[in-house]
Amino acid sequence: MSVWPVYGKIDGPIVMIGFGSIGRGTLPLLERHFDFDKERLTVIDPVDDHRALLDERGIAFLQLAITKENYREVLTPLLTSGGRGFVVNLSVDTGSVDLMLLARECGALYIDTVVEPWLGFYFDKDATPASRSNYALRESMLKAKRAQPGGPTAVSCCGANPGMVSWFVKQALVNLAHDTGLEFEEPASREGWAELMSRLGVKGLHIAERDTQRARDPRPFGTFVNTWSVEGFVSEGLQPAELGWGTHEKWMPANGHTHNFGSGSAIYLMQPGAATKVRTWCPSLGAQHGFLVTHNESISIADYFTVRNGAQVSFRPTCHYAYHPCNDALVSWHELFGNEGKFSGDWTILDEHEIVDGRDELGVLLYGHAKNAYWFGSQLTIQEARNLAPYQTATGLQVTSAVLAGMVWALENPEAGIVETDEMDYRRCLDIQKPYLGTVKGYYTDWTPLDGRPGLFPEDLDETDPWQFRNILVR
Repeated sequence: MSVWPVYGKIDGPIVMIGFGSIGRGTLPLLERHFDFDKERLTVIDPVDDHRALLDERGIAFLQLAITKENYREVLTPLLTSGGRGFVVNLSVDTGSVDLMLLARECGALYIDTVVEPWLGFYFDKDATPASRSNYALRESMLKAKRAQPGGPTAVSCCGANPGMVSWFVKQALVNLAHDTGLEFEEPASREGWAELMSRLGVKGLHIAERDTQRARDPRPFGTFVNTWSVEGFVSEGLQPAELGWGTHEKWMPANGHTHNFGSGSAIYLMQPGAATKVRTWCPSLGAQHGFLVTHNESISIADYFTVRNGAQVSFRPTCHYAYHPCNDALVSWHELFGNEGKFSGDWTILDEHEIVDGRDELGVLLYGHAKNAYWFGSQLTIQEARNLAPYQTATGLQVTSAVLAGMVWALENPEAGIVETDEMDYRRCLDIQKPYLGTVKGYYTDWTPLDGRPGLFPEDLDETDPWQFRNILVR
């Protein structure tokens, strides 16, 4: 676009927590799409590697880590300096629920990309796998939501995934309904959306992603390389594998466990997500193995599209991430697990200058319906990302543009309370985000997880239903 739209005015202070790859990518989108006083923007990060970007813009920078002990002392004066503020939390090791509650207490809007815990949560050897799960983290956010209905808007988990993919699910359902000739009115409630998914015969969905971005220079041994936050990927990759658990499933892995609290919409496996592989499909390269890494959307989508008859669940889709990261990250995980799961702390996030080619293909694969399987999502190349905005990889721009969309929605709905992206206006959010997503398109496929097996070894399959998790899990 030659002229980018300005979506609204932020008349109070803006506090951006975290200035890593996503923070740097979000900054130019804030400058492009909002009217605000740069003298009232403060960026907080424990390292100052990219401070020059802020200094040249006259933006205040605080070099410190936001902790459970100091967050009130640091943030309260910034957020109560006049006008309605906005907290943009793009950091790791920051307690999202505590920060959103403080923001609301100060009358400020809030957005994050994950329900992030305080430092130490992910690697607490005294904690049970269930308590270290994204299910438990989400339940802590839902508890706050129930306790404080209404009030200043706080958008939880609004990145690419979780976030954008929840909007893709609704668009995919509408497309599928049209393509199958189903008579329907677009739902106006959670119950209506769940009923539509059930009527369409969708058994489940994958958040199916393939990152083919390649670095110009070879990966050094002993260094974890990725196209987005290494700290975030390692943390979630070492959490238990988690998935929303559908009503069509007839088998559960022997190391699968349910939860005895909350919505009951998900299970977890007694193994890390980055050591758990599943069969899935993406348009460009077709069938692939992906990691079943835990993500908030695996649980929130399964919960949102649950049909209940009183206390009984009559329909729920299976939902999980199926992620094939860039090849450097794939080898990094192989090396990490070969080293007894020890993370050396040496890592690199590839920037737009270090990537030579490739794209991030991120969408939702709805399966089990009359047309078998349907992938709908974003296919964004590194070349497109470079041309669209500075400081972006293809992966990063899918996240930062979702943050932009969530911020616009919060400004337009400032008293919505604590919300998940599943509850937001998907059309409005995608309209804001689409200019940054490259090709946004749907693809049908006749592939199933029973395809492509060489038949050289006996396998414990359910051939009566290709879309059983039994057939999807790589064992």
